[in-house]
Amino acid sequence: MESLGRGFDFTRAMRHLCEDIVVRSPDLSHVDLRRVAISMCRTRHTGSHGTYASLTPLRFESGATQKKLRGRKYGVERVWDESGEEFLYILSFYVPRFLNTSLEEKLSTVFHELWHISQEFDGDLRRFEGRYYAHGSSQRDYDAKMNKLAQRWLSLGPPEHLYDFLAPSFDELAEEYGKVVGTHWPTPRLIPL
Repeated sequence: MESLGRGFDFTRAMRHLCEDIVVRSPDLSHVDLRRVAISMCRTRHTGSHGTYASLTPLRFESGATQKKLRGRKYGVERVWDESGEEFLYILSFYVPRFLNTSLEEKLSTVFHELWHISQEFDGDLRRFEGRYYAHGSSQRDYDAKMNKLAQRWLSLGPPEHLYDFLAPSFDELAEEYGKVVGTHWPTPRLIPL
């Protein structure tokens, strides 16, 4: 597990985990994590109901930088890292809720969100045909596929230190390290052009 003097750095640990997942998973080889901001969002409630994670695309369909909505053109507020590299996605994890699920659920959730990244890596989502473009016609089938991908990744024998922080609950992790910390990236706004 990774620790900073000020507590457990959740977003740093998630970045290392995601880097290994992308390297070992051919279906995710298009993902350039240097262009993906990883964010920790605090939730008020610790219960199992609600969002565990989300992927925010920073472009419109097919990577477009602007879109016409209700007769007006909009762009998405742009987000850069400290070196000036522009992010195309924000991958957010909602804690403590995310950390209060099983290890298997956590790993499946990570795959679920990474899978949403467009195969063109253009800032848009991976789109399925039809009305349910984000998950396809069956959420159950989508979730089953993510579980299989997570299990396949585990079967490849990644170093345990990359994911052992996902085994404890939020309270257990906070007790061990004093607190859980991480970078928070606010959701960018739509900007009228």
